[in-house]
Amino acid sequence: MNKLFLAALTLLLALSSCQSSKVKISGRFVGSEAKMVYLEQSTVLEQQLIDSVALGEDGNFVLLLENSDQTNPTLYHLVYDNNRIPLLLKGGDNVTVSSAGNALRNYTVEGSEESELLHKFNASYVDGVLKLNEIMSRLTANDLADDARHDLAVEYTKLKNEIKRQQLGFIVENKDHIAAIYALYQRLPGDANLFNGDSDVIYYRTVAEALAESYPDSHYLPLLRSQIARMDAQISLLSQVKETSFPEITMPDMYGKEQSLSSLEGKVILLHFWSAAVGNSNAMNADLKEIYSKYHDQGFEIYQVGIDTSKALWINTVQEQQLPWISVSDLRGEASPAVGAYNVQALPANFLIDREGNIADRNLSGEKLEQAIKKHI
Repeated sequence: MNKLFLAALTLLLALSSCQSSKVKISGRFVGSEAKMVYLEQSTVLEQQLIDSVALGEDGNFVLLLENSDQTNPTLYHLVYDNNRIPLLLKGGDNVTVSSAGNALRNYTVEGSEESELLHKFNASYVDGVLKLNEIMSRLTANDLADDARHDLAVEYTKLKNEIKRQQLGFIVENKDHIAAIYALYQRLPGDANLFNGDSDVIYYRTVAEALAESYPDSHYLPLLRSQIARMDAQISLLSQVKETSFPEITMPDMYGKEQSLSSLEGKVILLHFWSAAVGNSNAMNADLKEIYSKYHDQGFEIYQVGIDTSKALWINTVQEQQLPWISVSDLRGEASPAVGAYNVQALPANFLIDREGNIADRNLSGEKLEQAIKKHI
């Protein structure tokens, strides 16, 4: 009898464990002609569609997730009528999401603590962003009187500051929740930073330290720490900005010797970001070599930063193309602090620095680059 009881108990525990790795998402959407509901899993790089279901005649739907992490919530988006509702789900959640009309503005969610926190954040944030966009559309009207334009600008700034205050308050208040990470990465129209750039890292670090206690195994924690490391490195670089106004870069060349951008002060410098892995590097560097040979003796220098991770590929390319200028790389690829310090969005990218140390122009090539060099030589 005892053996049978133990066997039954073992089976029950196994079934319970299996069940707890499942997530059920159900609800009702009405007020739109859309007939499908989609489920996306959000990663750092992309949104991946993983399931979809047609609404019933009454607007009801059910979606099921298998083999979900039972401890650490993962970000998903429920997509309906071109609106994307964020959800943070873990195994065992039985979530109900419903809405009438505009799904993102009117939805309700129950059955997931982290998803309910996201809803709390979005309730004011999304509405605020929509109001900002509406004010901006009025501000850009051609027939707007100056007094009215001034009043709208004041209203816009006041509202933006209030939304920002609420966002930062949510992050600090809920720092031990994954929902705080979501809030960290939301940006208001026209903003590149969360708050004011340098001090943003304080909020990231606050959340990371709290999550290390509440969700020590979350796959978001290493990503957050990596972001903090990049921000710290960027602050370090920016703290080295001289009166010349350009951020310092010090990196090793292919022989391991540290080469500083500031060592070229007093000359006309082309700070050039590139990658040996990009197929057009030979033609691009051939054009630069022609310009370099013309103006090098007149005080023109090139400081070229390789945004690469393969040391062998980078060194071989520099040697094969016989690049005559300073070539450096920290072999950290896009994670290089220099990429953030100069806000490099795509490769190749360049910055022309005049003899006084001012960034005079950027992203020039061919004849335009040559003309700019001549102007500052």
